[in-house]
Amino acid sequence: MEKILIVGAVGGGATAAGQLRFYNKEATIKVFDRDSVMSYAACGTPYAIGEVIEDEESLLMANPEQFHEKRNIDVHLKHEVTAIDRDDKSIHVKNLETGEEFQESYDKLILAPGGTAILPQVKGSETANIFTLRSYNDMLSIKEYIRSNNPQSCTISGGGFIGLEMAENLKELGIDVHLVHKSDYVMSILDEDISREIEKELLLNEIHLQTNAYITEINGRSQTLSNGDVLETDFIIMSVGLAPNVGLAKDAGLEIGKTGGIVTNDYMQTDDPSIYAIGDASENFDMVTGEPKRVPLAWPAHRQAYIAAKHINGESIPKKGLLGTSIVKIFSLTAAMTGLNENKLRELEIPSVSLIHNGNSNAGYYPDHGNLKLKIHYDPNTREIFGAQCLGTKGVDKRIDVIATAMYAGLTVDDLQALELCYAPPYSSPKDPVNMAGYKADKKI
Repeated sequence: MEKILIVGAVGGGATAAGQLRFYNKEATIKVFDRDSVMSYAACGTPYAIGEVIEDEESLLMANPEQFHEKRNIDVHLKHEVTAIDRDDKSIHVKNLETGEEFQESYDKLILAPGGTAILPQVKGSETANIFTLRSYNDMLSIKEYIRSNNPQSCTISGGGFIGLEMAENLKELGIDVHLVHKSDYVMSILDEDISREIEKELLLNEIHLQTNAYITEINGRSQTLSNGDVLETDFIIMSVGLAPNVGLAKDAGLEIGKTGGIVTNDYMQTDDPSIYAIGDASENFDMVTGEPKRVPLAWPAHRQAYIAAKHINGESIPKKGLLGTSIVKIFSLTAAMTGLNENKLRELEIPSVSLIHNGNSNAGYYPDHGNLKLKIHYDPNTREIFGAQCLGTKGVDKRIDVIATAMYAGLTVDDLQALELCYAPPYSSPKDPVNMAGYKADKKI
C-alpha cells in the first residue's frame, strides 16, 4: 500500500490530498502543517477584516476531523516538518504542542509549504503595532486589534494585491489609510497607464498615496519615509511581498530555481522523482516565453495539486505553463491581467505592438452599463497574443478570461474578432469589446 505524505494543509496541500484520495482509495495519506487551521480561503481574509464577509469562519473550508471522516486522510496540525531524509525516504516532524519529535516514512512526498509575508527590517519596528496578512491567524490578529483598540488610522506599506484590498476594506471601516509604495506606481504587474487609473480611484476615495517611498524608521506612531515625510498612524500593515518557504527543500538538496522557488518538471516533480512541489513555493514556467515563473496565486496551486495527484496515480498530464491571470477590486474599479506586461516585453526585448479599446461593458443604451479599457499586447508578425489587461467598473473579468482562454488555445489577436460571444443588452454588445479588439488589430496590419 503506497504511503503519501504532504507538507502543507492550505490550498495546494489540502487539494492534493483530496485529489489523491479520489483517485486512490487504498493509499495511506497524511498531511502535516505547523498552523492551527487548514484549508482556509486566504484570498477572502481582507474582506473578512472589512466585514464584507460577516462570518470569518466561513473561510474555513475543512478541518482535520472532516478530512478523516469523509476521506480517511490524517491531518496533523501544529506539526512542523523540520527535515527530509531523502536516502531513508522519511521526514522529521515536531509536534509544536508537546515538543515530541518523530519520523514518518513515505513512498511519495508532496511539498506545499506556501510562502511567508516579507517583514522588512526597519529601525524601531518593535515600538509599533505592525501586522502582515498571510494567514487565517494573521486575519484574526488584525480583527482583534481593530476591535480592541478602535484605531483611527493605518499605514499600509506595499501597493500590490493585499495592499490595495486592505486599503479599501480598512477605509470602509472608517479608518484613515496611508498607502506607501516603493515603486513608481501601484500594482507594478500592470502597465503604467492602467495603474495610474487605479491611483486616481484611490485618491477619489481619500486614500493618502505616496509612491517612490518606503518606511525607513519607526518610532511608535511615527513612520519616517525615504522621501523625508513623517506619517502618524495607529498601526502598520506590511504587504511588500511574499517569500517562498523553500528552506526545507533547500536543506534536503533539492534544486532551487531563478525565481527562488523549488524547480519542478512538467508533472510537478522536483529533481528527486519521489518528491513533488506545488503552490507558492514551486517554480514553473511562463506559457508565452518558457522562462522560469512563479505565480503565488490560488489557481496555479489548485491546478498543480491536480497534476501531481494524477501523476502519482499513474496518469501523466503535463502542465502547460502559467500566464499569471489575476484580478483585483479597488472600490468601484476592477483591474485584471493575463500574460506579459509592457515592462516584461521590453525587458526581454520581444518585439510587440499594443492596441487599446475603450468602450462599454454592455449596451450603452441599457441603464446598467459601465466603462472599460481593454489593452492587448501581441506580435506584429505572427499575431500571437502576449498579454492583456482590462480596467473598468463592470465586465472586466469576462474579457480577461476570454483572452486567457484564447492564449491557452493558441489563437491569434485576429481570431478575437471571430469569437462568438454571448450578447444581450444587460451583458454585452453585438460586437463584444474582445471582438472590437480583434477588429482594431486587423486595422493595424
